[in-house]
Amino acid sequence: MTSQGEAPELFEECRIVRAHGELDAQTVAPLVRALAEARAAWPGRLRLIVDLSRVTFSDGSILAPLCEAWSDCRARGGWIRVVHDSHTTDLVFRCTGLLHRFPAYASAQDAWEGRTADIGAPEAPGRHS
Repeated sequence: MTSQGEAPELFEECRIVRAHGELDAQTVAPLVRALAEARAAWPGRLRLIVDLSRVTFSDGSILAPLCEAWSDCRARGGWIRVVHDSHTTDLVFRCTGLLHRFPAYASAQDAWEGRTADIGAPEAPGRHS
């Protein structure tokens, strides 16, 4: 299966970039293009949601384009938030020490609201689902 980066879309004053399939060195180019298009099309403060919830596999090839987008968004007074529910994607961020930069969000709405997901984290005492 190959990765497809979909054209950025507008969501409540931010851009959303979605990808699906496998993201590795051979298939990450559409995501890289979609991230670049989203950043180029939006002047000023940039809020960017990257939805990787339909990604079935990812490796470290996602890190450079996401980190570049993170730097650009921060420099413009905005943010980037990544929707992912895959333990594989979570592991890529965790093993590279970037989970603090790219915590998991369960949906675009959660990302917009800043409500992170707890993938693989034990439930906090006194907290109920």
